[in-house]
Amino acid sequence: MIYFRLFLSFLYIGVFTIGGGYASLPLINQQIVETNGWLTASEFTDLITISQITPGPIAINAATFVGTKVAGFPGALCATLGFILPPFLIVTIFFWLYKKYRKMTLMQGVMGGLRPAVVALIAAAGLDILVTALWGEGVIPALATIDIVSLVLTGCALVALKKFKVDQIIVIFGCGIVYALVEFIGTRI
Repeated sequence: MIYFRLFLSFLYIGVFTIGGGYASLPLINQQIVETNGWLTASEFTDLITISQITPGPIAINAATFVGTKVAGFPGALCATLGFILPPFLIVTIFFWLYKKYRKMTLMQGVMGGLRPAVVALIAAAGLDILVTALWGEGVIPALATIDIVSLVLTGCALVALKKFKVDQIIVIFGCGIVYALVEFIGTRI
């Protein structure tokens, strides 16, 4: 039964995700944290971090990790297949339609209308992750409880990525090392 639930949950995510891995994050959160309770919000944030630094698309990595946590290797197969089946079929159909009708004004309008929706999905997922990283799980408490180190590292990471064009891997590992050092020094004081 759990294999079928994993398959159906990630099939749902695969059907309704438009715009790639980051756009699927709100749906993944809804299915694995809110609906099924397979992960906590904090574990979900950790899952996104792990999925981001491992090779491959973030949503497929997330499906594989959740499937493994919930039901081992067979669960990973069910979740991953559930996620990739709808996009495979949808992309095949869309490719055929786009190839045949790409010059039509209506097709250009549909493609232009999808862009803002995808940006909004990615921004919503990013905001959820930011809130969890800075305040932890649950509702945002008073600003006094904000994790200052995470806030500063987030700002520095944004500046490094956008202004100085530092490689993403260096930023990820750099933030991890700095946070670990701050935690280590904090426990010694």
